[in-house]
Amino acid sequence: MTANRRRGEVAATLDGKPYRLCLTLGALAELEAAYAADDLAALARRFAGGKLSARDLIRVTGAGLRGAGNDICDDAVAHMQAENGAAGFAALVAELLTVTFGAADAGSGAGPANP
Repeated sequence: MTANRRRGEVAATLDGKPYRLCLTLGALAELEAAYAADDLAALARRFAGGKLSARDLIRVTGAGLRGAGNDICDDAVAHMQAENGAAGFAALVAELLTVTFGAADAGSGAGPANP
C-alpha cells in the first residue's frame, strides 16, 4: 500500500494486511481528548520525550488507522501483531508522529518537534 508522507500518511502491515495510517485533525482531536491535552502543542510535547507506553502505541495506532478511514477500535488494535512485535509498533508510531509533527532530527529518536 502506498502512503503519501506529504499528506501525513504512513504505510504499515498489521496482522499480515497492508494499512495506511494518518493523523487527521479528527484523529488528533481524538488524541487530545484521550490525553486531556489543551491543544496540538501540548499533544506534541506529550510525545516529544520519546517515552511511549503500550497504551500510547495502541491509542496512536488506532487514531492513525481511523484517520485513514479504517473502522478499527483500540481493542482490536491491542490484539494486532506488527512485524518485530512491540518494537515494530513503536517504530510505526514514531514514524507517524514524525510525519505529523515533524522532528528536529528524525534520526535522533527525540520525537516530534513543536507543530
